[in-house]
Amino acid sequence: MAKYLLLDTETTGTGEEDRIIQLGFMVLEGKNTHVYNDFCSSDVPIGYGAMEVHGITPEMIKGKPSCTQTEAFKVLEGLNTADNVMIIHNAPFDLGMLAKENFSSKMRLIDTLRCAKHLFDEEDSHRLQFFRYRLGLYQREEEEANRLGIVVKAHDAIGDVLVLKLFLTELRKKLTERFGNVNPIEKMIELTQTPVVFTKPLKFGKYKGKTLTEIALLDKGYLSWMVNSMENLDEDMKYSIACVLQGGRAV
Repeated sequence: MAKYLLLDTETTGTGEEDRIIQLGFMVLEGKNTHVYNDFCSSDVPIGYGAMEVHGITPEMIKGKPSCTQTEAFKVLEGLNTADNVMIIHNAPFDLGMLAKENFSSKMRLIDTLRCAKHLFDEEDSHRLQFFRYRLGLYQREEEEANRLGIVVKAHDAIGDVLVLKLFLTELRKKLTERFGNVNPIEKMIELTQTPVVFTKPLKFGKYKGKTLTEIALLDKGYLSWMVNSMENLDEDMKYSIACVLQGGRAV
């Protein structure tokens, strides 16, 4: 039977040099749920910006084992087979961090961020914490946390995994509304592999309020600059810009 791993990490920051300092995930196996949640040490200091987000201080990880020596990481390695499914919100970030620990996933992947962009395309934001409030997940999380023995804390790895578990239920509902009677896991895997084409006007930059197609008619050079110069540009945004620059349409 396939196992489903809902995973999140907290890190020292978001740069190339930054590393994992908390690894949390749930393993869903039939009706059973197993929780793994470990803090870990790092030679890279925790950035103040990161500390502000997740609240993990140097004192909290002092004396902790390195990421690869935690129970959570060892369990993760043991579950790393093509039979299982890994579920992450914004998977490229967490998988990138795990790669720094020499972990390469063999599991099938569901990125709930990309699925949300496909299924909740009318929303202006697709962050997990946005959906926590937008869909009222916070009203159900305490009961679920008590059942699983989890302490809820925003931007905490295992707290976010709990929200992710609740969000999966909403994604399944949307899948049924949009596609009818389909296998939800297989459809979410398919959506994860399907880039999202942005159609709404930009909310930032020189051409705020215009669509990519409109910008291409005015200033293709600006779109090229976005791809080549803007750090952390969304992969789907890069794909959408490429479609426009190659003569396709993003609207």
